[in-house]
Amino acid sequence: MNPDLSIIIPARNEIFLQKTITDLLTKAEGNIEVIVVLDGYWPVPQLTEDSRIKIIHRGRPTGMRAAINAGVAIAKGKYLLKTDAHCMFAQGFDKILAKNCSEDWVVVPRRFALDPEKWALIDNPKYPIDYMYLSQDLHGVPWTEKNRDSKLKEKLVDETMSNQGSVWFMVKDYFHYLELMDEATYGIFWNEFQEIGLKCWLSGGHVMVNKETWYAHWHKTSNYGRGYGLPGSEQSKALAAVDKWKMKGWHKQKLPLSWLIERFWPVPTWTTELIEKVRTQ
Repeated sequence: MNPDLSIIIPARNEIFLQKTITDLLTKAEGNIEVIVVLDGYWPVPQLTEDSRIKIIHRGRPTGMRAAINAGVAIAKGKYLLKTDAHCMFAQGFDKILAKNCSEDWVVVPRRFALDPEKWALIDNPKYPIDYMYLSQDLHGVPWTEKNRDSKLKEKLVDETMSNQGSVWFMVKDYFHYLELMDEATYGIFWNEFQEIGLKCWLSGGHVMVNKETWYAHWHKTSNYGRGYGLPGSEQSKALAAVDKWKMKGWHKQKLPLSWLIERFWPVPTWTTELIEKVRTQ
């Protein structure tokens, strides 16, 4: 029987990978597979064996987007969940996300901060994070006012303008419709959710936050290095790709960027003058 959900974990020198895998296998309540893409390294000690785990090993690192695509290529589930290799999840996250996911939705769970050594949530007033906005340079930023709004807390499934790329969930067919992850245009790493969110919103889909479940992402307070990084040679490609959205960023785009800004208006860092400038480009 094919799994309902395929979980893709791109991993590059990740020291908390096994904890993340164990957490996913423990917390999932449906039929899942976990596809781990080891991007140019072998973890020490080796990962534990489980029939639900599939491993793709690349002899040399090829980058996060390529790793995600390699996992999706063998995924058997109706749904996809991509997660960073240092995340903890709520019990039954898979069932809750699938219950509230339309065919043209990208869904993110509520986000907390994780202490990966203790494998526990960090008490930080910045969290939980439900809402993020796109700044005028099209980077996702936590939307403090919305995250603290008591009325919005009552809306358990709601629209969000943007999000972080650490965890996202969608129907696998929709991943292919959105033509993710486009390495030729965006490069090997960076601006992951800008690509996802802008393609989704501006082709007529919806980016949603589901507050009925959550994940916790490594709050980078320790001295451990990051798994993935952005080479200097890739920065200009990533920036140019995102900047195209101010005109027309993708051949399936139906709506202008100004439409998205106006949908969530008022948006921090944006002015009416900036919207008019985007509208006339």
